[in-house]
This record gives sequence, structure tokens and C-alpha cells, in this order.
Amino acid sequence: MSTAESEGARAVGVQSLGEGPAVLAFDVGGTDIKSALFAPDGTALDLRRTPTPVVEGDRTATVIDRLGDLARELTSRHPDVVPRAVGLVVPGIVDADAGLGVFASNLGWRDAPIRDLAAQRLGLPVAFDHDVRAASWAEHRLGGARAYSDSVVLVIGTGIAGALILGGEPYTAGGYAGEIGHSPIADGPVCPCGARGCLEAVASAGAIVRRYLDATGDVPDGAKDVIARATAGDPIAAEIWNSALDALALSLAQLTAVVAPQAIVIGGGLSRAGGALFDELRARLAERLSFHRIPDLVPAELSGNAGILGAALRARELA
Repeated sequence: MSTAESEGARAVGVQSLGEGPAVLAFDVGGTDIKSALFAPDGTALDLRRTPTPVVEGDRTATVIDRLGDLARELTSRHPDVVPRAVGLVVPGIVDADAGLGVFASNLGWRDAPIRDLAAQRLGLPVAFDHDVRAASWAEHRLGGARAYSDSVVLVIGTGIAGALILGGEPYTAGGYAGEIGHSPIADGPVCPCGARGCLEAVASAGAIVRRYLDATGDVPDGAKDVIARATAGDPIAAEIWNSALDALALSLAQLTAVVAPQAIVIGGGLSRAGGALFDELRARLAERLSFHRIPDLVPAELSGNAGILGAALRARELA
């Protein structure tokens, strides 16, 4: 990466972790990898976004090699900051206790021993976790969920991902808990995961755009554009947005009845819809519930940096 690219990718306004050991942090996605070196004062040094290596099939080895390269670049730029541990978060199904990437469709791995491979490559202890679960931990410690011991963090973007914090600790169930986007809310449509009627297939930002395109042949400029068209009186956009809100309200009502979180923290691109999302969900949730403890619905505060902040927080627990 050139100096100009590095400067352009640096963290601006990233939440400080506070005082603690220096750590490396990596947030791996199917498209790109976020990386940063966190100094003892908690600031992120050279937060950057670089492409995830593209190979056919299992990308485990190439990703691990890329992490080694990034670690070397970061530490060479800041020789006075010596990391004591690494935080690494990835998508898919993750068994953090076993250190396994159980499955990730966009990275091609199954039961990959990612934590041990990364520790061997980097020469440091590695805290390994699911990306959204790590993001929820950052929201719990630093962001929108910090006032609550029981919370659900819901990220609504191209898909829908979630994580549960119960009694101040993540609830993981071996990596399978928190798949809120794949909870059924109807008999259809068929979700890319193979199940029918998943929340993600109806109410994610990606689904809202796709459903509008299928209904009209017109390509909207994202889910926010569909919402704007609904507000302006477009009946098709209004029906799609209304059904998405109903699906989200149903799913949140189910979570409330079963888990009774104090708060549901909503992030991702759709959260930027503001009152069009939050006010509607509050009203619809209240209509669906009776004696239940209705959770606070609050926006996530850490935006796209939650995952790497969570990775850094987890790393500090090892350091």
C-alpha cells in the first residue's frame, strides 16, 4: 500500500480503547481486511482497509499469509509500539473456544483452525471471534450497549447479523447463537441459505433493494432510496418497506418474549434511516407486546469500526 493509500485509510474519530497493552487487530471480511495497531493509550495507529486475497476454494492459507504481511507493515511503521497479543475476527460460523472457523461461504473454509494458524504465523497469542459478536462486545464496552447488561446487537446491511450479550457476557452456543437474520418470519421467500422465510430475505437492505428491482425493473440507489420513494408516495416501495418493518418487528418481538433484552442496538447501513426505522419499530413492537419488558431500541455508536475495536478488546484480554 502506498503512503497516500495508507493516509487515506487511517482511522478518523475511532473510539479509543483506553489505557492498556498494545495489540494488533484484524477484522477479516470476504471483500476486505481491516487492520490496525492499537497503542498503549488505546488509539488506533494506521487503521487501513486492504483487499482480502482472492483464490479459488479455501482461502485460509492466503488470508493467514496476508495477516502476517499486514502485521509486519504495521509494526515496522511503529517500532516503539510492541504488541503483546492479536485480535482476529472473521465472518461465518465461528467456534471461538475451539479457535475454529466452522464455516464461511465467502471465504471457503470449513473447520479451519484459524486461531492456531494465525498464532503460529504471527508469533503472538491470538484472541479469535466472530466479527459481529466482536462488534457487539465493542458496543457493550464502548458504544450503544454500554448501559445494559442484557442486550442484542443487530446489524442490518446487505444481510442481517446479530449477537447476544446476556449477564454482561456473550452468549455463543458454540458459534450458532445470534443468527437472527436466519430466523423464520414467514413461509417465503427462499433465502440464499436454503431455508424459507428468513428475516434477512425480507428485511435486510439487500433484500429491500432486490425486492424493489424484481417488482419494478427499476434499480434503486440502495435501501435508503426505496424508503425515500415510499415516503414520497410510491405504492410499491411503501409495500416493500412496510413488510420489512413488519418482519423486523415480529423478529424483535420474538426476541423480547424469549430473551427479554434490556436493549436492542441496531447498526449497519439501514440504521441510518433514523426515525423512519426506529420510530416505526418502537410503535410496532409496542403494538405486538403486552406484559413484556419492551427493550430500548438504540442506534449503534461505533459504525463500521465496531468489529476491529472488538478484536482489539479481545486481544487485550489475552495480553
